[in-house]
Amino acid sequence: MHYVYIATNRSKTLYTGLATSLERRMWEHKTQQYEGFTSRYRIDRLVYYEVFTNRMTAVTREKQIKGWSRLKKIALIVSMNPEWKDLSAEWFVKHRYTPDDPKENA
Repeated sequence: MHYVYIATNRSKTLYTGLATSLERRMWEHKTQQYEGFTSRYRIDRLVYYEVFTNRMTAVTREKQIKGWSRLKKIALIVSMNPEWKDLSAEWFVKHRYTPDDPKENA
């Protein structure tokens, strides 16, 4: 499977991406595994996604969404997730001793 997704942060900065494992990719976002845009802006909330069986179709869709205006991306998110809930919030259980800042583990 291939997933095209939009993730955000508290400030609603938008990031559009493509992943073969959406759960793994969101874990990487939440724990800031890689330096770059998503860690710099703490992109850690999944607000929209689509599922594809064909990689090229997914790549085409990702490029299409990335080319859209912010307003059009917001309309897409609201069509599926009007409250902007983190769709991955229940995927990971935080242990009570895990620090709030993933960088503290490094």
